[in-house]
Amino acid sequence: MAGERQARLADRIRVIIAERLEKGLRDPRLGFVTLTDVRVSGDLQHASVFYTVLGTEEERIASGAALASATGLLRSEVGKQLSTRLVPTLEFIPDALPENADHIAALLREARERDAEVAKLASSASHAGDADPYVRAEEADDEK
Repeated sequence: MAGERQARLADRIRVIIAERLEKGLRDPRLGFVTLTDVRVSGDLQHASVFYTVLGTEEERIASGAALASATGLLRSEVGKQLSTRLVPTLEFIPDALPENADHIAALLREARERDAEVAKLASSASHAGDADPYVRAEEADDEK
């Protein structure tokens, strides 16, 4: 039951913060931010907000700084819209999902290339050694 409440609260926090970011924070450092996940601790006192930023590494760093400076404003917004006794603290964590996805895509591409090379080699390959001269004699014995 507690896990269900954590999930509902995390989803609600994600929606509230996303709506607030959509309205704008008046911070020029904030880029195109996407919230990927929110995880709430078991005691509902802490929320980790995972985000990605579309753009260069400098834009990611600047957007992280903008989110860190707006944490108080976003927490007060969450507190206004939640019906909980205590408002969880917010921690913004850059999500490594895009980098991991790029790495996995590169590994899959490399595996496909290697599979194609092996298939090419296998198509022109022949069996090692001479043919077994006893195969025909055994097949003849089995038919009798």
